[in-house]
Amino acid sequence: MEEAAQNPVALAALIRAWRDRAAPEAGGRPPGARVRRAPGLRREELAQRAGLSVDYVIRLEQGRMTHPSPQVLGAIARSLELSADEIELLYRAAGLAAPSVPIERQVPESIGRLAERLGPFPVAVYSADWWLLRWNDRWAALLGDPAQLTGRDRNLVWQVFTDDRWRSRPADRPLAEFQQALTADLRIAVAEHPEDAQVTDLVTALRAASPLFEQQWTAGHTARHRAERKRVLHPQLGELLLDCDVLRSPEPTVNILVYSAPPGSTDAALLDRIMDVSADAGPQEGPRHRIDS
Repeated sequence: MEEAAQNPVALAALIRAWRDRAAPEAGGRPPGARVRRAPGLRREELAQRAGLSVDYVIRLEQGRMTHPSPQVLGAIARSLELSADEIELLYRAAGLAAPSVPIERQVPESIGRLAERLGPFPVAVYSADWWLLRWNDRWAALLGDPAQLTGRDRNLVWQVFTDDRWRSRPADRPLAEFQQALTADLRIAVAEHPEDAQVTDLVTALRAASPLFEQQWTAGHTARHRAERKRVLHPQLGELLLDCDVLRSPEPTVNILVYSAPPGSTDAALLDRIMDVSADAGPQEGPRHRIDS
C-alpha cells in the first residue's frame, strides 16, 4: 500500500459516524429485538462483526490507534457496508491507498441503455483496458464484424499494434502518435488496477509482440485517450472522414466510442448507407455481444 497523509482524528470521526448510521441488523441482531438508546451499531457489535476487540474499536474512535492495518480497515469497511467512495476515504484517513479492484469487464445496465440510444451511429463499449465488450450492427458494418475476432484481437491496443487490417486510422496525426495515446491510456489502467492480472498479462504480451509498444511503454507517458478525427477505409464505400468521440463513465470505468459525421456532409450520407452496403455483402456468422441483441 502507498503511504499517504495519516489523520487519526478524521479516521476516528468517520468510524463513529458510519457506526451511528449503520442499521442494527448489520451487527447480526434482529430489528426490534430490544429498545436501543442510540442509533446504529454499538461498539461491541462492530467489534464482533469485524473480528476486533472492543478496546481496539474504542481506541480507533478516540484517535489513539495509529497505523491500522489494511486487513483491519477491510474488516471495518465490510462490517459497516461502506461504498467504494467511503472505503477510499477510510483508507486515506488511515494513511493508506485504497485497495485495488479488478477492471470492470461487464457493461453496466445504465451504460447499455445509453449505448442503445446512440443506435443511429456506429457505437461500441470498451473496458478501461480497451477490451471490446459490446457493439451495434452499424459498428460492425463500418469497421468489420468483431464476432469474427477471438482472443487478444478483441483488444483495441493489441489490434492497432499487431494488425494492420484495422480500418480506422487517425486523420490529423501519424499512426504512431495515436498508438502512443493508447499506450498512455493503458498505463493509467495499470496504475489504477495494479492487481488486475488480465491487464498485466496484456501489457507483457504487447511488450513482447511489438517493439514500438515496448519503446512507447518504456517512455512512461500517461494520459487519457480522447476524441479525434478518423479516416476509415471501407471496402465498399471507400474513404470516410469521421469524428470518433470517446465517452468515459467514471465508476465503473468503461469507454464508449461513437463515430459520426457533420449533418449534410458527404461522409454523413455515406454513413447512412452503411447498413444497406453491409446487407448487400451478406450476413456474417459468429458469437455476438451486440448492443442491440
